Amino acid sequence: MPNSELQRINSFLSAFARRQAARIVDLPGGFAVYDDAFAHSHENNQVIIDTAVDSEALPAIAEEALGHLPHRLISVLGNEVGMACAEPLIQAGYAHSTYLVMLYAGPVPVCGPAEEVDLDAIRIPLARRWRGLLPDVDDEVIRHLVNRREARRRGADIVHFLGARTEEGEVASWADLYLDPATGTAQIEDLVTSEAHLRHGYADAVLTTALRLAADKDCGTRFLTADATDWPRHWYERRGFSVIGHSHCFERS
Repeated sequence: MPNSELQRINSFLSAFARRQAARIVDLPGGFAVYDDAFAHSHENNQVIIDTAVDSEALPAIAEEALGHLPHRLISVLGNEVGMACAEPLIQAGYAHSTYLVMLYAGPVPVCGPAEEVDLDAIRIPLARRWRGLLPDVDDEVIRHLVNRREARRRGADIVHFLGARTEEGEVASWADLYLDPATGTAQIEDLVTSEAHLRHGYADAVLTTALRLAADKDCGTRFLTADATDWPRHWYERRGFSVIGHSHCFERS
């Protein structure tokens, strides 16, 4: 396992969460992030564990940090710590998900046909996507899940929203790209294709563009995260990404 790469990635993820947050509270083993502007977004209001922690104490730590919210989300960046925390959190009623840290090891594409877009260009397809995933939530929740993307601009030195358009100009596939040239780190996040445009190469267009832009900024550590149990991980593997580590999420309503 390329340990130095994984350490760099976990440091990047931790720093991104801190920079994106509207408010931070330091906790044993990590910190809590908050953003009242996106109160319905679990991503923007959660506990992040990025160092060793007393796993038995973690449920109480999270309850104190998140007790005013209707949800509980704990993200643990290290695999060893995450596995140690699993049993106490599951016993406390949390559902456990594992995510893969995947590093790109393939050749850098010569170019990519996608382009930088603003949030307005993806607002409608993004809202449609969230509505399909969460059909029973109210409109305010959907607005928070869409608009929270704007807060991500604070998370890294360079943040691009990338999109691949149809011939009619509609954004068919999109993703975020976060760049930190100082550490040579780039993250590709939330690569999504509208259901009406699946299997037409739009996601490949976005991915190759992101990889090219990252290389142009001398970011040699190019990574993404993927659900360990979902099909996209295999799609990424076929395109040159390989698993170098794991992170863990624990969620409870």
